[in-house]
Amino acid sequence: MTLAVFTFSLLGAMALGMPIAFAPIVCGVALMHSLDIFDSQIVAQNIINGADSFPLMAVPFFMLAGEVMNRGGLARRIVNVALALVGHVKGGLGYVAILASCVLASLSGSAAADAAALAALLVPMMVAAGHRKMYAAGLVAAGGIIAPVIPPSIGFVLFGVAGGVSISKLFLAGIFPGLMLGVGLCLAWWWVARGENIESPPRKSLREIVWAFVDGFWALMLPAIIIVGLRFGVFTPTEAAVVVAVYALFVATCIYRELKIGELYEVFVSAALSTSVVLFLVAAALVSSWLITVSEIATQIVDLVRPFMGNQTLLMLAIMLLVVIVGTALDMAPSILILTPILMPIVKQAGIDPVYFGVLFIINNAIGLITPPVGVVLNVVCGVSRISMEDIVKGIWPFMIAQLIVLLLMVLFPSIVTVPAKWFAG
Repeated sequence: MTLAVFTFSLLGAMALGMPIAFAPIVCGVALMHSLDIFDSQIVAQNIINGADSFPLMAVPFFMLAGEVMNRGGLARRIVNVALALVGHVKGGLGYVAILASCVLASLSGSAAADAAALAALLVPMMVAAGHRKMYAAGLVAAGGIIAPVIPPSIGFVLFGVAGGVSISKLFLAGIFPGLMLGVGLCLAWWWVARGENIESPPRKSLREIVWAFVDGFWALMLPAIIIVGLRFGVFTPTEAAVVVAVYALFVATCIYRELKIGELYEVFVSAALSTSVVLFLVAAALVSSWLITVSEIATQIVDLVRPFMGNQTLLMLAIMLLVVIVGTALDMAPSILILTPILMPIVKQAGIDPVYFGVLFIINNAIGLITPPVGVVLNVVCGVSRISMEDIVKGIWPFMIAQLIVLLLMVLFPSIVTVPAKWFAG
């Protein structure tokens, strides 16, 4: 009965057009009434406790870092480095987009911000070079979702808080899978671009390559600072977010000088608005999460999937299929916050490594960012590239399929994730 109340109240609230952030609160209140334990003070207390978390301090700083890097010239210089390295090969601008996506992912952790920056810079260049616009925009959108996988990642922060999993271990475990997503995109782009008669730009001279690296040195240093700092315990993920934001501000204002002091107010306001949305979602989700525990919904779901409990691979396949379906209707943050309290008890009871599960869960939710009709990254790239939703959906399928294949390989062969994670963690 409680499982039915949870499902119908949550879906019903969203079907009525209620903002996603309020749906978990409605769901929690409905569960409290069904259990005859309604108390408005409990609702308020859980909302306050939901946002009162030290690890969540990373979210506003990562949001700020993303805004600064896009406006301060760091993103453009990373694209220039990628152009210098691989821009001359056949379909080179596509590989530039993929390489730049991987590097930018290690800077901001925001899929929408990275995709918007690359769409503005690269889609016009790819179209001018003769590539079909739907494939150019589709590739940039698919590359943007690498951001929640390669650290620093806002998705890992939310999952770590909601699931009680080490955020540092999640960050380090996400490096290799994120790069694998990039390799999958390279193969898909090779298949798409192989039949196009595109004249590649001339190879950059050694002097031009060196200058691109010199000009982009300060931007490229940031991933190294983050990975080394986390790997050797110099700072926690929350402290890493502060380091990223302060470093980006310093480089953008004092070294590159493309971000003026007078523009900082607008940058801070934009980051604050984005942060408020995420943190209110987190706060609201704790209401339903607390009721999920009290009403033992997780236990009921464990009973439903008990036939799969003896086979970790089948269980993971079933869970990943569920997340794919949910991802077509929910944005990444609410999906993480709603599903994590339900799925973690199942994962732990089945003996699956929570860090391994967290990586696959975030990859799956990231793919949801490019699945129509809700896909946030898909909509962002549509707006920036001025392309219709119908066209970009046609153009993104080869790349989405490639990323789903990479996800399937990680489900079938867990060592793809666990072995590199142990190596990075030392």
